[in-house]
Order: sequence, then structure tokens, then C-alpha cells
Amino acid sequence: MAASEIIQFDKPQQIDLDKCVHCGLCLNACPTYRELRVEMDSPRGRIYQMAQVSSGAAQITESYIEHIELCLACRGCETACPSGVQYGRLVEAARAEIEAVIQRPRTIRLLRHAVFRKLLPSRFNLGMMGALLYLYQASGLKRLVQTLDFLPRRLRELESLAPEIEIPFSFRHYGKVLQPEGAVRYRVALLGGCVANISFARLNDATIRVLRKNGCEVSVPAAQTCCGALHVHAGLPEDARKLARQNIDALLDGNFDALITNAGGCGSTLKEYGELLEHDAEYAEKARRFSMLVKDVNEFLASIDLNPNMQAVPVTITYQDSCHLAHGQRIRSAPRKLLAAIPKLELREMTRSDLCCGSAGIYNLVHTDMALALLKQKMDCVNATGAAVIATANPGCMLQLRAGVRMFGNAQKVAHVVELLDQAYGEEHSLTVVVPKAV
Repeated sequence: MAASEIIQFDKPQQIDLDKCVHCGLCLNACPTYRELRVEMDSPRGRIYQMAQVSSGAAQITESYIEHIELCLACRGCETACPSGVQYGRLVEAARAEIEAVIQRPRTIRLLRHAVFRKLLPSRFNLGMMGALLYLYQASGLKRLVQTLDFLPRRLRELESLAPEIEIPFSFRHYGKVLQPEGAVRYRVALLGGCVANISFARLNDATIRVLRKNGCEVSVPAAQTCCGALHVHAGLPEDARKLARQNIDALLDGNFDALITNAGGCGSTLKEYGELLEHDAEYAEKARRFSMLVKDVNEFLASIDLNPNMQAVPVTITYQDSCHLAHGQRIRSAPRKLLAAIPKLELREMTRSDLCCGSAGIYNLVHTDMALALLKQKMDCVNATGAAVIATANPGCMLQLRAGVRMFGNAQKVAHVVELLDQAYGEEHSLTVVVPKAV
């Protein structure tokens, strides 16, 4: 696709901008507006700025970039909007236009290239980074650095948000088919993610066990890659399209009943491959079919006859809605239905459970002050419930909430809904593996 075509497609479209009637009902749903009370940092204000740039009445300035980048893209405004404004599509397009027009400093360009093009799509590079981080954490060097407290404030904040590395990595499942307990009821494929393979390997293991417990033959195709969500959010849609095509080629023709993800953020992008590739003559129809097959693991399990053979999990929990699950995919009841199925588990709803916790992909790394302010508000809501466990449905939220417990909490545990189901099933034994034909 030529550069002119990229700019034409990857910028806010007038038909989307015109849907906003500037009613202001989005304001209270916007985390940055609630925190700052600045109109230009609200969905309505950002759309106004996009429209000004689109019409030529304003240029892409540093101020414009700052307001667009400060958005978490949590899409809470979409839920609140009575006019059906697709704000997520607009802000992603605005960021893509910014990247096509501006020249970032060389150090930023190199960093973005290393992360988005060399690290996230590469299983080898992720594995190498994971091994180095594991050595840093397991050797005691991390504890020493924290104890000496010699790092500048900014580095201390970033270090506190770094994920714990879990070995063995879940890459070991790639290229395998894992058989269900009992008869095969469903054939599904698991999308393992990117960083999740090294920092949420036990979550991926639990996901496989729970699916197997519910009659699923679970394939983990070896040719899959990063979903591209972080690339889309960063204004790099063409990079995301390359990853989307690879995933479509790897999974679409596998005769699966569903393509399963346990990450709300990934699932939102995977379900929007049809939009991402709508101008690709070869992949547009394939992308639509692919997106129709994608199911969040909560969504899938809540739609089938769930295996009821669970042991009691006598604990009080509160549930944090993942933004891209609740607002992007409009899935709210499924996780709660699954939690309600666990014997002796008590759910205590928190206030503003669907207000962003501040994670938002890599937002907490690049806008740490705002992310921590939002996290403090979230933890106040959590603490008020008195729950011992915070349940959620997105790895990014889990990282942020674990940091929140360390900084502002009361020693709560943080768990994915699937991990609680896994505990209820009492499954900790090894997986049954069958080497498949090429998928």
C-alpha cells in the first residue's frame, strides 16, 4: 500500500467525526477528563480537535499530539455515547495520521522500532528478553536494586510496573494439540499473545486446563504471532496489518469452532480485523470471517454448558471490568456468570468497576503519573469492598492492579477469572499432549 493510501485510510474519517453531536454525555465516562477537567482532554474535545485538523482549520501541533496521546483509548465514552460514535476507531486513526506526518526524535524512533517491530512479533526475541529479566529477578538483583533505592524516581516507577517473568514460558505449547478430558465437544485454538507468553505463562496454562476440562481440544498453532493491538494503539496500523495477515493465515482454515483469547485488549483488536483490513482486497473477507470466530475465553465458557464439577473456593472477590472487554467487546455479564458458578465464592461489586485502572497497553509506562492517579482511584474502590481477591479478565489490568495492591492496597491477591475457575476445578497436573499435523 502506497504512503498516500496509508494517509488516506489511516486518519479520522468525516463520516465518523460527524456522528458526534457534542452532547457531553461522554465526559463523566472519560478517565482523563475526570482527573483533569480539561475539555481538550475529553472525548468531545478530542473529536473537536480531530475535526479541526481534518478540515484544515488547524495543524498537527505538539499540543494536539499531547491531547491525543494522553487518551487511554479505554472506550468508556463509547458505552456512554447515545449517538454511536466509534471513538476508538477515531483516536487510533488520529494517532496513525500523526505518525504518518511527524518526525519523532531519533531515540524515540529507535525505541519504537525495537519494541514494535523487533520484540513483540518475535518469539525468539521475547524469549531472550524473558530469560534476561528472569535472571534479573531470580538472582536477587531486583531486590537489591529496590533495597538500595538509588534509581531516579522515573526509573523506580517503571521498575515497579515491570511484570514478573514466569518459567517455563508458554511457548512450549506452540505447535501442539492438547486433548480434552473425555469426549471432544469443541475444537478451539488458543492465541497465546506476545508478552503474556513470558509474564503470564501460568494464566495460559490455566486457560488450557479449563478449556480441556470443558471438552475442548485445544490447538496452539505455531505460526501465530502478536495480535497487533499495541501497534494499532501506537498509530502503527500497517505493522498491525502484517501481524493480522499472519494470524489469519495461521488460524482461519484450521476448522476451529472458536479462536480463544484470555486478554480483553487483544480480543478487542482481533475482533476488529475486519475493520483493520477492510481496504485489503485479498484479506478483507478473510478478516471478517476470522473476527467472527474470535471469542474471549469468558465469553466462550459462559456460552456453553459449563462443567459443574467444581470444588468450593471460599473467598470474597471484587471484579474489575477490563476496558476493552466491557467497552470494546461489550462483555460484562459473562465473567460474572462464571464467577457465580464457583461454589462458596462471594462477589462484592465495586463502584465504577468499568472505569479504567490506568494500564491501557503501555500507557502506564509512557504516562505514568496519570496512570498512577487513576490506579489510586481504582484501589480506593477496591479497598472499600473489603474483598480479598481482585478478579479481572486482562493481563494488562492484572499487572496494573498488582502494582496498585503494592502501592495502595490491603494485600489483596489479583487473579484472572480463568485462574479462579482453574482453582475450582482443582487442576494442577500436566497437560496431555498430542503432536498434531501441521496447522
